Order: sequence, then structure tokens, then C-alpha cells
Amino acid sequence: MTLEERIENSETRVFKAVFPNTTNHYDTLFGGTAMALMDEVAFIAATRFSRQHMVTVSSDRIDFTKPIPAGTIIELIAKVIHVGNTSMKVRVEIYTEQMYSEEREKAVTGDFSFVAIDEYKKPVSIIK
Repeated sequence: MTLEERIENSETRVFKAVFPNTTNHYDTLFGGTAMALMDEVAFIAATRFSRQHMVTVSSDRIDFTKPIPAGTIIELIAKVIHVGNTSMKVRVEIYTEQMYSEEREKAVTGDFSFVAIDEYKKPVSIIK
């Protein structure tokens, strides 16, 4: 399989409903909850790409451009955007969808870096 095919096949999409127990006093999704969901879907994409043990080493930048209100559906899309020898970068975008209309917009974008590790927690090559 080519690198491009591996990248394409590892794209990961997760849908969630934003319920009141995940919101703050403004009735919008907690930023920390959004970051945790983003890290999880980024981890899944990184693991699907490498099929190795992956660990998050950093979140480079997370831009919250739109609030995510309770009662909406969110879609998290994770894509591998850079592959190194032992590390990779995954971009995650969160889109909001109104439950009862076709309205959809991007709300959050963030980049996460991962490293492949062996059983001794030492970095290993992800390129096979």
C-alpha cells in the first residue's frame, strides 16, 4: 500500500451529540471536552495509519472559531497530514450540524503530534 493510500485509509470520522452534561455555563461544549474528543479521534487515525502503539506528544495549536451549542451534532474528522520516521501529525476538525436543518459549519481545528513506541516505550519507525 502506498503512503497516500495509508493516509486516505486512516481518515477517521466520529459523530457525537452535544448533551447538557458536556457543556459549560454558556451552554456550549467545554473546551477541554472538545480537546479530549479531538485527541481520541487523532489517536485512532494515527493508530489506523501505523498499526503500532502510538502516544500523543503534543497538541500544536487548537483554534476555537465557533461555539458549539448544546443540542447540536458534531463530526470530528482526523487526517494524517505529515509522516516522519517515528512521528506523525494529525489534523482534527470539528464541524457542528443543527439537528433539524442542513446547517453545518467548522467550529474547531487542531493539530496533534504522535510518536510510535515499542514495548520499552522507545520511539520506533512507523514507515514499513
